[in-house]
Amino acid sequence: MIDFYQIRSPLSQVTEERMTQYIRALREAMGEELRRGELSQYLQDEFALLYVASGGSEGYFLEIFPRLKARHCYILTSGESNSLAASMEILAYLNRHGGSGEILHGDIAQVASQIRVLRNAHRGLAALRGKALGCIGQPSDWLISSDYDADAVKAKLGLDFLSISMEELLSQIARKSYQENEYTLLFKQQSFDKNEIEKALYVYGAFQRLVDQYQLLGVSVRCFDLLDSVHTTGCLGLSILNSLGVYGGCEGDMPTLLSMAVLGSVTGEPMFMCNPSRFDTRAGHATFAHCTVPTTMLKDFCLNTHFESGIGVAVQGTFQEGDCTLFKCSGDLSRFYAQEGAVCPAPFSDMLCRTQIQVALNDFSYFLTNPISNHHVICRGRHAQEAEAFFRLLNR
Repeated sequence: MIDFYQIRSPLSQVTEERMTQYIRALREAMGEELRRGELSQYLQDEFALLYVASGGSEGYFLEIFPRLKARHCYILTSGESNSLAASMEILAYLNRHGGSGEILHGDIAQVASQIRVLRNAHRGLAALRGKALGCIGQPSDWLISSDYDADAVKAKLGLDFLSISMEELLSQIARKSYQENEYTLLFKQQSFDKNEIEKALYVYGAFQRLVDQYQLLGVSVRCFDLLDSVHTTGCLGLSILNSLGVYGGCEGDMPTLLSMAVLGSVTGEPMFMCNPSRFDTRAGHATFAHCTVPTTMLKDFCLNTHFESGIGVAVQGTFQEGDCTLFKCSGDLSRFYAQEGAVCPAPFSDMLCRTQIQVALNDFSYFLTNPISNHHVICRGRHAQEAEAFFRLLNR
């Protein structure tokens, strides 16, 4: 539900019925309730709309302006009865007197889309504030450009980074236990070495207990250290975390874990952390791959070994064709990349990580000239606008 506060002139020719019709049409286009409320509710909400319903509303706006403080005003207007002109006068006043805002205006479908995007960006920002992401062990040695600035992230986003030792993880794995859920049962039903699945699920149990203990929104692990110490990998455990809505990343890559949390918070979609593996710029295809995909993103899957080591258990999945979004942000939140594409069929290669996704793209310049390191995240649907709106909020 989204609240709005309405102002209009009593001399306006726009009737209550016409205003109600506009809100009803907007509500139907959004598939979500729009509720007219009092000024107190508008001021209290993290995200709400100021509905300027007619010309002559400027005086009413001046009355409430002292109470707006630093609030960014989303000014909704239908364009009837000089409402757009009044909205522009109000926005100009805001800009001249230390405030800020923007006008939401256009056809019904366009405005509904704008509102959804902004609401999702605000929702994502609120969902991350006060939360924490954990790094188990140090980032992998080859991540030479995947550093992060915990202080900058805390200042901008209110999100903490916590360090957890590999020794603590190994102690948890040694307990050889995990709590059954639909995903552990799903993996145990697969045609694969049952002892290897059980070992991998012990790692999942360890991850889950650390997530619960430290109340983490997500965790990234220096996973290659597990190859020698416990002779398995974290792929299956990270896949389960991601399926459960806990962001799970590998190689101790905290900027990518942060990217998963940002895009996941604004979209509500599961995330796939992956490597760009091959580009065919002539055909407009990019191939990405990794071994920790959540099964909730897949149309089918089987189990395989971890690609680099040939041991442990990894998910080899196939994606449903359709729209997707590629995303990455830097470890200090100073940069981000968001591009929409389409998942298309791809043959499986033994020379890449087990889950492979081919995406049709129209621009490769970012990847080939100024990438934000190697790992990126992919989610279903077209969400570049939400990512862009999130960073506008962050930098306001």
